[in-house]
Amino acid sequence: MIGGGIIGATAAFFLAERGLSVALVEKGYIGCEQSSRNWGWCRQQNRDERELPLSGVALRLWDEFESKIGEDVGFRRCGLLYATDNPHQLAEWEAWRDTARQFNVNTKMLSAREAAATIPANGRRWLGGVHSIDDGKGEPAIAAPTIANGARKFGATIHQECAAQGLDLVNGAMAGVITEKGLIRTQAVLCAGGAWTSMFCRQYGILFPQASVRQTALRTRPTANLGEAIYTPECALTRRLDGSYTLAISGRAMLDITPQGIRYARWFMPMFMKRLKAVQFGIGKSFLHGPEAIGRLNKSKPSDFERVRVLDPPPSRRTITAILKRVTEQFPALAGVEVADSWGAYVDFTPDAVPVISPADGVRGLYLAAGCSGHGFGLGPGIGRLAADLVANDTPCVDPTPFRLSRLIDGSRVMVGAI
Repeated sequence: MIGGGIIGATAAFFLAERGLSVALVEKGYIGCEQSSRNWGWCRQQNRDERELPLSGVALRLWDEFESKIGEDVGFRRCGLLYATDNPHQLAEWEAWRDTARQFNVNTKMLSAREAAATIPANGRRWLGGVHSIDDGKGEPAIAAPTIANGARKFGATIHQECAAQGLDLVNGAMAGVITEKGLIRTQAVLCAGGAWTSMFCRQYGILFPQASVRQTALRTRPTANLGEAIYTPECALTRRLDGSYTLAISGRAMLDITPQGIRYARWFMPMFMKRLKAVQFGIGKSFLHGPEAIGRLNKSKPSDFERVRVLDPPPSRRTITAILKRVTEQFPALAGVEVADSWGAYVDFTPDAVPVISPADGVRGLYLAAGCSGHGFGLGPGIGRLAADLVANDTPCVDPTPFRLSRLIDGSRVMVGAI
């Protein structure tokens, strides 16, 4: 198992639970990158239809972890609240209800009056909103480490600060994983390396179109209770268990121009055309360092995976200022709130914004679970479970066809999913 984020941790858990021998290797520490840097929303609401069966599995598994592990992973079914004064957005939410009905998603449209009562915001007249009743939130800081510890209780071994440098192949099939601390013999490997997955696969001629956008979020100190999980067009707020809030702006991101990005630009053109208004472009350190710097991929030691133990981009000061301005203008109760922490993060995307959970064509015994497109934390247990099913050659918990790698490179029409 390569990668100690929420997907690697959950896949390790489900494989170890079946009594299989599992070793999870992580170049940094468990949950150190995007898995601990997200909103923590665990939702079915507004999911792409291809992801909805998996999201239902994920929510059920989130519910089960505490009893199986004996520790709190921080998941709560608190419901999620959305409000908007944008008629186009409200129409999209209303139209999505047809999809929701097919999958028995428990969601309720809110009238203007109900939205105003549920999310009272200064100076805003909501046209309406949504209450996704059965959805919830997790605690990104503790979820992956706690689940990895659960995998350990079932016999898995967890190896932190142990970068996977490459694969040991015999006649095109898996024979082991080469790590900085030695060779691990295995006939099956799941690469759940987040933004690093395409770079790792490229060594073996595996084409995996992947791009990352850089986002910023912040966390307050414990403050007034405005609700558990709130979305508005201006900002998103998620209350943590200690009474603090994670604050962010949906869709605000920076797309760094990188060698990998240039290489895969044509694959991502449909998404770029659909999402350009929400994304800015720039050139930063990621051109020469990190998972998209193609020129840095070589056989030198230490490897790129060791040189960058934790992908930790600086937060955008401009975005932090914008978040605080928007939040405090809408919610005066948070005026003067103290910022406890802020961070940058790379969110990895596929061209259609749907994850890849699939065997890797060309290397027998290698499987991929990446490209989660901002959905990885909430879907994480479902993705980990499906990946474990594929690795163990068990009956898949959902149809894996929508998540096959080949759809991205075989000329299939790209249908950009919801973000």
